[in-house]
Amino acid sequence: MKFARAAMAAGLLAACASQTASAATGNVLFNGTITATCTITINSNGTMTVSSNLQSLSSHNAGGSAGSAQVDTTGGVSLSVDPVTTTTVPASDTTATTWTPTFATSGAQTIAETGTATALTVPGTSTVAVNLAGTKSGTNRFSAGNYQATVTLRCE
Repeated sequence: MKFARAAMAAGLLAACASQTASAATGNVLFNGTITATCTITINSNGTMTVSSNLQSLSSHNAGGSAGSAQVDTTGGVSLSVDPVTTTTVPASDTTATTWTPTFATSGAQTIAETGTATALTVPGTSTVAVNLAGTKSGTNRFSAGNYQATVTLRCE
């Protein structure tokens, strides 16, 4: 009888051992949100030179150069230049100057030179050329001395 019980217990144990446990699965969801964003890195400042008639001080004149910046964006933003508000001119320059900032991009998105806010719809990196022109009207001319103006490049 002991032998029969032991054999039966061994058989039951063997039958249970060959059974596999039930498998279970579960799904883990991941969510993420990226808001439209951009960063601006200034690469270099620009240089303005005067025209031969002394009525234009511009990065477009011979010897002048555009400022350069890098814009990294997710897309869905707008790039623009603010009107010039900060200037330094020699004391001898007492006539009005009209300052006109412009920009153009190449890279992830190409934008021809403009002074108007422009949508950046493509994600990626673009190089921005920022230009500035100061002009005098009528008989007014630029005076000798140092000039400086600040252009704010805006991405929002």
